[in-house]
Amino acid sequence: MLYSEKVMDHFEHPRNVGEITNADGVGQVGNPKCGDIMKMYLKINNGVITDVKFKTFGCGSAIATSSMATELIKGKPIEEAAKLTNAAVVEALDGLPGYKMHCSVLAEEAIKAALADYHRRRGEEVPEELRLPCDGEEHGCCSCGH
Repeated sequence: MLYSEKVMDHFEHPRNVGEITNADGVGQVGNPKCGDIMKMYLKINNGVITDVKFKTFGCGSAIATSSMATELIKGKPIEEAAKLTNAAVVEALDGLPGYKMHCSVLAEEAIKAALADYHRRRGEEVPEELRLPCDGEEHGCCSCGH
């Protein structure tokens, strides 16, 4: 079987889909040329992610990784959520085909982008671990959208 039962479950029954009005942090990553765009919304209270929602335009793996990533950070302190890796998302889904690993990278980066936005909104410096590899220049990579 190409996809695990967990991947199929999160694709067919995604958790935490939608938007959060007045979110404390919003992050979007992806590139329409690549076909996958993820947007994460965070509600944070006393340093803990109390709610998280996502909107993903993309394949089943992109939806499944977004869904699983939200489940892994909900209720967690922001410092712990910042350490979530794409490998942890893939492991929680019982694996992904190699050519779909970029979806898990997007899920990790969407969370980091939302956490970085949270820090910016508070007038704080963005921690190094939340800075994406993109330097803001137009270079056509999939993960940053530039």
